[in-house]
Amino acid sequence: MSDWKPGPRAALIVVDVQRAFSDAEFWGRRNNPKCESNIAALVEHWKTTGRPLVFVRHDSENTASPLHPSNSGNAFAEFLTGEPDLLVSKRVNSAFHGSPDLQQWLDEHRIEQIVVCGITTNHCCETTARVGGNLGYDVAFTLDATHTFDRAAPDGTTVDADLLAHITATNLHGEFATVVTAADLLA
Repeated sequence: MSDWKPGPRAALIVVDVQRAFSDAEFWGRRNNPKCESNIAALVEHWKTTGRPLVFVRHDSENTASPLHPSNSGNAFAEFLTGEPDLLVSKRVNSAFHGSPDLQQWLDEHRIEQIVVCGITTNHCCETTARVGGNLGYDVAFTLDATHTFDRAAPDGTTVDADLLAHITATNLHGEFATVVTAADLLA
């Protein structure tokens, strides 16, 4: 898909890979059943190559949300193990608007390339990629290491998750990020 290559200091930003997103009754139909295995392969590759690894967790302020810190869905997915170099907690879509400050950490570590993966494609992953691009980072968006859910449109129709992912990739590529696959990064 792309010839974008991560340098030795490229940071993998793993966005909101939390247990709550496995609840199909709450979220609805999703796309990309290979998302989790692609994320796991990327995380393992980053650990093996000694590149910077960032986990991002959405800590909802809404107590009814499965992503609220008091709910079990707030925990990372079972396959996401080990300690990252940085853990960012956020309450909004972008990992750049959390704590500790992601941009400050990246700049302190002289990191110019970031790779975005996680959940959901068209919300927190896309927003993180857009903000990263606007801040001047060289962003790779790993489309097949993200997933999203069908969404209701303003007119009441349902927009398919695959279409939403395709639109996200179209919006990001060449403007905010380079869209890549996990295989591109693992090659």
